[in-house]
Amino acid sequence: MRTNTGLWWLLSTFFLFVAIVYTGWNIIAHPDVPWYHGVEWVGSVALLFTALMGALIAFYIGRVHHAQGGELPEDLLTADIDDGDPELGEFSPWSWWPIVLAFSAALGMIGLAVGAWLMPIGIGVFVVAIVGWVYEYYRGYFAR
Repeated sequence: MRTNTGLWWLLSTFFLFVAIVYTGWNIIAHPDVPWYHGVEWVGSVALLFTALMGALIAFYIGRVHHAQGGELPEDLLTADIDDGDPELGEFSPWSWWPIVLAFSAALGMIGLAVGAWLMPIGIGVFVVAIVGWVYEYYRGYFAR
């Protein structure tokens, strides 16, 4: 966590530096107009907000690190790989339903881009995929 906090603060500082350089460069590149007309506002504001969002993430991660009271296994040099490996749940390595679910999402996105007639088909495939994925342990070889 400490390393992540440091990296986010470094990234935030970098984007703030780039925002200042970018704004100054635009002002210098247009000496014939007032400074507020020489600034390219979209890029300057976008870089400034990127720096602020990085600072927000760094602040949050720093507060979480302070509140957890100890070091994570990833921060300890003497930790084993298994120390930071929590139980994430039960997953079916043989299941085809996530692929069908991804196909339904792709159909939905293509429906938004190409034609609205594909959207109901994508929603139908989504309903079939989500029901199949939820109930895959209730039928077939792996029924309980």
